[in-house]
Amino acid sequence: MQIRPIQPADLEDLREIDGTIESSQYLHLDQAGEGLDQSWKLEMRPLREKLIASNPMDDDVTFTLKQVVTGADEGFTLLAEHEGRPLALLLAQPVYAMKVMRILDVRVDYDFRRQGLGLAMMYQAIAQAREAELRAVMAETLTNNHPANQFMLKCSFELAGIDSKRRSNHDLVKEAATMIWYAALD
Repeated sequence: MQIRPIQPADLEDLREIDGTIESSQYLHLDQAGEGLDQSWKLEMRPLREKLIASNPMDDDVTFTLKQVVTGADEGFTLLAEHEGRPLALLLAQPVYAMKVMRILDVRVDYDFRRQGLGLAMMYQAIAQAREAELRAVMAETLTNNHPANQFMLKCSFELAGIDSKRRSNHDLVKEAATMIWYAALD
């Protein structure tokens, strides 16, 4: 097993990483009040039916990954591989205006989860952010992606906010609101 920066020759093989999401729980988001007198409550609930989603790398992440790997844009990439097979990747970019390292994607092949690959890669991204003298590492997950939310907690990230309109005007109905996580470095 080797963890190393992604090279341009690796780009074609990265789509082989099976990023399937499987979950039977979600974080139910309940909003009360209006205007500046709003409150939010999160509660773990079972999904109506088990979520099994293929979770392919979206076009924005694919484009950014290519830009970072080829040196056209600034960022940080990692690839975990075994016997030439890609098993996991991490993509992050610094956002200097906010003094944060933004994690754009972390994916571990379905057959190789729960072996510490994601954790090892996340710790390297945190170390990179410290070296760049940034104040935090940030990431986003969805309320219906229970494994990703548990992973953020395991990596000592704190929930910093919720965006119930990021993907559509009906994210709450779809049980897929965006959660914003931060790991403070100071």
